[in-house]
Amino acid sequence: MINKQTSTLIFFVAFTLLLVAIHLPYVSLPYHWDELGQFVPAALDLYHDGSVVPHSTVPNIHPPAVMALLALVWKIFGYSIVTTRLTMLLVAAEGVLFCFLLSIRLSRGNPGAPAFAAAIFLIASPLFYTQSMMVLLDMPAMTLTLAALLLFLDERWIACAATCTLLALTKETAITTPLVFGAWLWFRDKRRREALYFLAPALALAGWLAVLHHSTGHWMGNAEFTRYNATGTLEPFHIFSALLRRAWFLFVSDGNFLGALALYLGWRVLKGREWSITWWVAGAQLGVVVLFGGAVLERYLLPVLPIVYIAMAAAASVYPGSWRKVSHLVMTALLVAGWFWNPPYPFPFENNLAMVNFVRLQEEASKYLEAYAPQRRIASAWPFTDAISHPEFGYVEKPLMAVPVSGFSLTSLASTDRGSYDILVMYTRVWPVEGNFLDVGPVRTILRRYFDYQAPATEEQLQLGLGLVRVVGWERGGQSIAVYVRGD
Repeated sequence: MINKQTSTLIFFVAFTLLLVAIHLPYVSLPYHWDELGQFVPAALDLYHDGSVVPHSTVPNIHPPAVMALLALVWKIFGYSIVTTRLTMLLVAAEGVLFCFLLSIRLSRGNPGAPAFAAAIFLIASPLFYTQSMMVLLDMPAMTLTLAALLLFLDERWIACAATCTLLALTKETAITTPLVFGAWLWFRDKRRREALYFLAPALALAGWLAVLHHSTGHWMGNAEFTRYNATGTLEPFHIFSALLRRAWFLFVSDGNFLGALALYLGWRVLKGREWSITWWVAGAQLGVVVLFGGAVLERYLLPVLPIVYIAMAAAASVYPGSWRKVSHLVMTALLVAGWFWNPPYPFPFENNLAMVNFVRLQEEASKYLEAYAPQRRIASAWPFTDAISHPEFGYVEKPLMAVPVSGFSLTSLASTDRGSYDILVMYTRVWPVEGNFLDVGPVRTILRRYFDYQAPATEEQLQLGLGLVRVVGWERGGQSIAVYVRGD
């Protein structure tokens, strides 16, 4: 007879092997966007000299727990991209396991093996698929949120508070989870002493903010981060558009509309004390990422996503068996299709395998420049400038001379001193608006005003306005990158 601990270990190993297997083509993939812009440099600072507040990138409010984990792993196994991605996949496998266990807990008595369906939905989700290997904070926050929920439902208050403390030191917005737990114990269960345990995460986060303020003079690390992600987001249009984007992602995109239909038809089975606590945790997290976060990235929803999938799988128990199987199968197929299919509107490339296309294109251009222009001054926009400046990010073997430009619009390029660079590299930074249904006056005005969208300069504009001629380029999955030199 297999005991509970052994069966849990078996499932963890199975989920780990599955995640590693489906990510094998990408375990040595160079870092993408915010990985190389923020989190890997911060982890390397901690690894090299023990700096909790990063100095090789601009510090911000994000706590150091994930960076500390990577620094520890690198101390043991040595620094490499493969080691880094495998570490993140292990954390993701724990998240799938906790999703599975929480679904068992919440769906007891429901037919149709909803725990397996919820885990499959999560693994198949395009967002989770890419995020599970990336050095970002939201997937680890998801894993810890699920672990904390399980501990809270088991009434293991001290272990739960300790997990929530680690959670708050992983992602600052996750402080909502211990606040929900503390408020539930204080107001609903009247367990005042146990409720006080959940002050520990807030105290830990306050300690981190004090360290950050002492080092930088800003409570959030820098003034621009504060404006973009906090004070600048509290205006009606931003909140309304963020709410629409959150609802679209959770309940419509990538086959989730089938799960939303199940929720509509079977919501009555999602009742009881444990479901109420779970919904409060999800709702609080959803609320904070509607109000804050200038980029409105979908990855901020990762702590909510498995809870939604658990609810969808449980609600589908009201279906007849054959309907339920067809619904689950079609939804899973659509989720997997979302790995490869790109929506016709701007979206973060990190949401699916567009991220891989982006990295591979930058890798191609970097290798070309390293071979044929190692001593030339190369102008481009971030993150390409960082990619070619730092060999540890996986693009070049030796640093190239990068000249940052603010963007690829003709105005941005024209404002850059032409004598400061020899080569210009332009690439797809935002999924193109030109030529699709969004390419109309009113929509473009909204995109420019509220989403900082600027159309890139055309080849004709580059040649006539700046005297630049394209010499080589690559295309992949609807994205492109090109190298331009002086035509005179």
